[in-house]
Amino acid sequence: MIPLPQSPARTELRNASLEQIDRGALIHPFTPLASYADGQGPATRVVTGGRGAWIRDDQGRELLDAFAGLYCVNVGYGRTEIADAIAEQAHKLAYYHSYAGATNEPAVRLAEKMLAMAPAGMQRVFFGLSGSDANETQIKLAWYYNNVLGRPLKKKIISRRRGYHGGTIMSGALTGLPVYHAGFDLPFGPVRHTTAPHHYWEAKPGDDEAAFSAQCADDLERMILEEGPDTIAAFIGEPMLGTGGIVPPPAGYWPAIQAVLKRYDILLIADEVVCGFGRLGANFGCDVYGIEPDLITVAKGLTSAYLPLSGVMVGERVWDVLRAGEAVHGAFSHGYTYSAHPLCAAAGLANLELIEREGIIANVRDVGPYLLEQLKLAFEGHPHVGEVRGAGMLAAVEFVADKKTKTRFEPSERIGARVSAACAELGLIARGMPGGDTLGFAPPLVLTREDVHVIVERVSGALATVFKT
Repeated sequence: MIPLPQSPARTELRNASLEQIDRGALIHPFTPLASYADGQGPATRVVTGGRGAWIRDDQGRELLDAFAGLYCVNVGYGRTEIADAIAEQAHKLAYYHSYAGATNEPAVRLAEKMLAMAPAGMQRVFFGLSGSDANETQIKLAWYYNNVLGRPLKKKIISRRRGYHGGTIMSGALTGLPVYHAGFDLPFGPVRHTTAPHHYWEAKPGDDEAAFSAQCADDLERMILEEGPDTIAAFIGEPMLGTGGIVPPPAGYWPAIQAVLKRYDILLIADEVVCGFGRLGANFGCDVYGIEPDLITVAKGLTSAYLPLSGVMVGERVWDVLRAGEAVHGAFSHGYTYSAHPLCAAAGLANLELIEREGIIANVRDVGPYLLEQLKLAFEGHPHVGEVRGAGMLAAVEFVADKKTKTRFEPSERIGARVSAACAELGLIARGMPGGDTLGFAPPLVLTREDVHVIVERVSGALATVFKT
C-alpha cells in the first residue's frame, strides 16, 4: 500500500480567482488530480465564448479549436439558432419523461429525422445522454436479443485494441486503450479485444492494406473460433478509429470483417459517436465504408454538444426480436429519467436542420481533404513525422523517434502532449492523443480554408519548439 499524502483542509476562499475556486472544488476528467489540485499540472483554461471554429478565454485570448471541444461542436460555436430552439422549448415544456408511452414533440420529430438520415434498415431510436450510456444500452440489447432467442451463452462482445467506446464500466471495458483501464479493474466482463486496424503499426512487413485487412479478418475469425461462436453476441467498432489515434480503416477492411460476422451470426454495432452526422463527409461513417450495421450508436454530433444527447438506432432484425421479447419478459425494462429529454431533442433537431440548410456536409467534403493535403505537404517530410493520415474532417500527425526504423519515442518524453501544449501556447487547440505520440485534429465542420492555414502555421511553430535540433 502506497503512503497517502495529507490533503490540505478545504477552506472557503475569500476573494479567490475562478481558477483557485476551480482547483479547490471540481474533479476534472482525465486530469492528474493531485498535481492539478496543488496548483501544478495542466493550466486552467476558463473558456468564456466562441464563434465558428474559434473560442475565447477569460484573458481575452482567441484560440482556433481544431478539436471541436471533443469532436463534438460540429456546427461551430455561437449558433444562436440552437440556443433559441432550446429556450423556446424550455418555455413550453422543459421536461417530461418518456416512460410507458409518454412523449414530446421534439423527441418524436428528431427520431423521425434520424431514421430518415440513417443507413437502410434502421427501425427505431432509443435516447440517452452520452455515448458511454448508449454503448451500455447496446450491450444490454445484445444480451436481451440472445436471451429472447434462447441463446443464453451468446453474450461476449468483441471490440478492437485502440477502439474507444466510453468511460462507464462496460463501455470502458469495450475501450481498447490501457490508459483508460488503469486502476479501475478494467476491462471487465465478457469483453475481448482483437487487432487494431492500423496498417502503419500492425501490418506485417511488406503487406499492403488489402493483405492487412485480410489479416485482421483472420485474427477476428480465429478469436471467434477459440472463444466459441455460440458465445459471441456482437462486434463493436468505430467506422474510423477516433481516440485510438484517428486512423482510417485500411482498404477492404469492413467488407472482410462483415463477412466473418455474418458467417457466425454475430451482431454488428457501429459506434458512430465521432463519425456520425457529417464528420466524414456523409451522414454516417457507415455510408462511407459500406458498413451494414444491426445497431448504431450516436452522440456528439447529434446536438453539436449544445446539450447532452445520445441515441441507439436499432435495425430491423434486432427490432423484430425486441418486439418478440414482450411475450417472454413483459415490458422493456430499460431506460433513464432523461431519455428523450425535450430540451436536448430540440437542440438536436435545430442542429440537424442547420447541417442540412447550410450544406455543412458539403463543406466537409471540400475543406476536409484540403486540411489533410496541407498537413501532408507541411509535415510528411519532417524527420520525426512517421505518418500523416485522415479522412473527412479528421486528421492526425504521428511522431516517431526514427522515421527509417519506425522507432517510437520513449513514453516518458511525452512528445504528443508536448506538441499539443506548444500548439496551445500559439493559440491552437489540437489534441495529444492517448496511447501514442499523435497530434489529432477534429475541427468544427464549418472550418474554412483560411482556418486550415492557421492550423498548419501554428503546428509548424509548435514543432520548431519541441524538436529543437
